[in-house]
Amino acid sequence: MTKENSLCDIGFIGLGVMGKNLTLNLADNGYKIACFDLDQSKIDAIIQQDNEERGDQPARVVACRSYTELLNKLSTPRLIILSVPAGEPVDHVSRHLIDAGIGADDIVVDTGNSLWTDSLEREARYKGKFIFFSTAVSGGEVGARFGPSLMPSGDPYAWTRIEPVWKAVAAKVDPQTGKPIESFTPGKPVKEGEPCATYIGPVGAGHYVKMVHNGIEYADMQLICEAYQIMRDGLAMEPAEIAATFRAWNQGLLNSYLIEISAEVLEMQDAETGKALVDVILDRAGQKGTGLWTAVGALQVGSPAQTITQAVFARSISSLKKERVAASQILSGPERSSLNDADKQAAIEALHDALYCSKICAYAQGFQLMDMASKEQGWKLDFAGIAKIWRAGCIIRASFLQSITEAYEQNESLTNLLLAPYFAEQITKYQGNWRRAIANATLMGIPCGGFSSALNYYDSYRSETLPANLLQGQRDYFGAHTYERTDKPEGKKFHVEWSVPGRPQVAIKR
Repeated sequence: MTKENSLCDIGFIGLGVMGKNLTLNLADNGYKIACFDLDQSKIDAIIQQDNEERGDQPARVVACRSYTELLNKLSTPRLIILSVPAGEPVDHVSRHLIDAGIGADDIVVDTGNSLWTDSLEREARYKGKFIFFSTAVSGGEVGARFGPSLMPSGDPYAWTRIEPVWKAVAAKVDPQTGKPIESFTPGKPVKEGEPCATYIGPVGAGHYVKMVHNGIEYADMQLICEAYQIMRDGLAMEPAEIAATFRAWNQGLLNSYLIEISAEVLEMQDAETGKALVDVILDRAGQKGTGLWTAVGALQVGSPAQTITQAVFARSISSLKKERVAASQILSGPERSSLNDADKQAAIEALHDALYCSKICAYAQGFQLMDMASKEQGWKLDFAGIAKIWRAGCIIRASFLQSITEAYEQNESLTNLLLAPYFAEQITKYQGNWRRAIANATLMGIPCGGFSSALNYYDSYRSETLPANLLQGQRDYFGAHTYERTDKPEGKKFHVEWSVPGRPQVAIKR
């Protein structure tokens, strides 16, 4: 074998859970990978797994002991994929690759959960040394291994080289139905179908879209958890009964990965106590920051994303476990009465519709945020394309993403998902139960901030007049901030000398 034939197609740095599985996914799709990690045990583990999976076929993964060795084992121009923690580790690896002799035409792809502004800075920082490219990845370890959703962004030339790689390893969907085409057998990747990978735009755009994806994920998870708590505490349902309800919901409008796994979590028994595992899991939620970034991003561009933000706050208040335990002994709530079977079934149906309508609003908020950021940054995001790549592989995959895809395909200028005829009709049809479910939870004293914030978003968005007129009067009174008038041209500012006795006539503020 000549040296040229022995060279690897792709370099991979970072062999943690996501990195190892992405590497094996690449190998399944016919690429020869040179891999490196600072932890030798992770290199040994992936080599062993490759040996076990490939049988008598040639080695697909080659171990490297240094950055220099990795560069020397790659065909040029090189393609190197990073799967390392966001922040300084990305720059640490980048600096070592520069020291090892990486070339200006080589591409380095960051697949971590990086803040999108960091990607912008890195493209500028490493220009002339190598081409920095970003690709956000969703799907967890199973998605990474057998088909993730990929959100690439960066230099268009780099994309022409990366595109066949990402479209090979990405999750696939049936282009007619939008349903995932899945295979979980090592060495037998899905070849047919529409890949869940599309070029998002300039560097940073992909990680911004993934950030919003994660914000929607926060909201979706919180909404499901609120439905669970209402059934558990308000309707006195056991975890197994709630799991069965979720499984039934998963056969219809609420079909999604998150509903599916929620049922599985609720069905799990704890080996130590024999109880439902969910009953022994501490009710204190963690977060890695992407939901917070989405909430901050929404505030920065002035996009109303209250259901996403409420989901972040819900995790924050869950962290106050000791305070909540103490408060529960002091603060009282309403008495809860038991329901008969008919009323209980009606309450469950109302919860289903509340979850569905709230979910629509959470996605509407996410897409509205991306639209506002896209205009601010000049990205020209393709929302139909984004909805398409979320139909499989990613954590928020759900059957109604096909309807979102169709909504944006039918109207590229759609300003809000709620205005799409299909979703406007759905909200009209189910909003009665949505309101009843929130009223029921409120009367029982069970928190439902996600449901409530989604309904408030909907009611605010459909209101021709909001009380911001009074708010503007308040602002002008104490701070001379001026206001506009409904009977004058837009943009013309007015001010009242509120503190002057007799309240003189309104004067134009210039």
